[in-house]
Amino acid sequence: MKETEVILCDEDREFASRLIVFLRRQEKTLFSMHYYGTYEEMAGDRPLGDHLLIGKEQYEKLCAKGDPSVYAGKVHILVSERTEENAKGSIYKYQSAKEILKHLLGDEKQAGITNADVLLADRKVRLKEEIQKRLSRQRDETEEEVYRVIDTCLIRENQQHPMRMDEMELLRRELFHAIKGLDVIQELLEDPEITEIMINGPDHIFIEKGGKLFESTRKFESTERLLDIIRMVAAGANRSINLASPIVDARLPDGSRVNAVLDPVALNGPVMTIRRFGDSPITAGKLIELGSLTEECLIFLEKLVRSGYNILISGGTGAGKTTVLNVLSSFIPEDERIITIEDSAELHLHGIPNLVRFEARMETADGVKAITIRDLIKTALRCRPDRVIVGEVRSEEAIDMLQALNIGQDGSMSTIHANSAEDALYRLETIVMLSSEIPLKALRRQIASGIDIIIHLGRLRDKSRRLLEVLEVSGMQENEIVTHPLFIFEETGEENGRVTGELVRRDKLVHRKKLKRAGLDHEL
Repeated sequence: MKETEVILCDEDREFASRLIVFLRRQEKTLFSMHYYGTYEEMAGDRPLGDHLLIGKEQYEKLCAKGDPSVYAGKVHILVSERTEENAKGSIYKYQSAKEILKHLLGDEKQAGITNADVLLADRKVRLKEEIQKRLSRQRDETEEEVYRVIDTCLIRENQQHPMRMDEMELLRRELFHAIKGLDVIQELLEDPEITEIMINGPDHIFIEKGGKLFESTRKFESTERLLDIIRMVAAGANRSINLASPIVDARLPDGSRVNAVLDPVALNGPVMTIRRFGDSPITAGKLIELGSLTEECLIFLEKLVRSGYNILISGGTGAGKTTVLNVLSSFIPEDERIITIEDSAELHLHGIPNLVRFEARMETADGVKAITIRDLIKTALRCRPDRVIVGEVRSEEAIDMLQALNIGQDGSMSTIHANSAEDALYRLETIVMLSSEIPLKALRRQIASGIDIIIHLGRLRDKSRRLLEVLEVSGMQENEIVTHPLFIFEETGEENGRVTGELVRRDKLVHRKKLKRAGLDHEL
């Protein structure tokens, strides 16, 4: 880390303090700061350091007292107009804080700041400290009380340094989010159009909006502040993250999924990814409106769910597996007992009175034992469920899920990451074989007997999410699992940048016993 000593002499204390605050936030340079209000204080105290920052009026006073180049070899920086050269050193004259920072930091990107930016950042830091100090003396920290203290401090600040109304409102909102929310990303979380927030260190925040990625102009004030937010999110979900355990999966109170990774595992600093699901869940009608599937296919799937077919939903990251699982769960009859099992609770099932939700727990540094998905599946089977819904299978819990599907838990559902519907079967095979010694033939019989339907979702090149395949698992033939397509998405071209196509019905359902038992066979 570069170390630089800066002597600042300027009667404009407001500018000096703002500059000091900003310089000390820079991570690549360690600035040792010394401030003097007058030339007399500065000259009479000690030898100057690497850089002398001096105001124009102070410079003129220095010239009146003698040759300013007596500080041989030192760099004199002042807010003025031109550069002077002499035998004993250089005097650099700049007009703005931005130019000063560019010289000190040697980096135009980091120096991209104006006096107004420095002032706003300094105000935010000072006011935040003052507000937190006032709140620490009070018992009640309701939203109304926090806003009252913020308003009191802002009014006093405005009297000393007048602000426009829009600046005050912006500062008021940012201060509240910094104290009671998730700081600079709070407004992003409140934007219903944003579906993903990706934080790559304190200075790079990306968002997904309308299926496209954009870089946000927002930044955290420091790495430490980002770490504070990550720890707060983890603690809110009863999880912990530290150097010993640098990866965490958690969720926000609104159900948004959170993954965070700390350095040194994350080489570019702390990383946090937030998958949002929106304030209002996506309904079956919305999926049809978005073109994700057709009304014919939706009606077909509704009958399968009501009849108790076991369904596995596959797809890549962000393909919409959880969304479709939520929609299909809405078709479950109200008089059934449902148990959901998840790593991090994301499912939002509505209209089911007899609903039990289980969430896995990680092992903590203080010795609290982990509760795995596998543990929860075993427990769920003792809780008299009609159906078990597993958020996602990714490891040894796949064995217990298959057992549940083969002992009468008709209508159970789960999701799995895969490239296609058939690949979902191969991946399920691989997961089970890696964590058990079940013979391949017996395993395939378990899969063919337990899973009835595979629904595969994908994201097309236009970033739209579509249902691409509905496959029926029809049995075993020569030790191979036999499937046949019920619906297939057939692409027809592009129109205005959007992929066009149709979800085409290919074949009829082979196994119809569950439909007949539910009295729905005549409807398909």
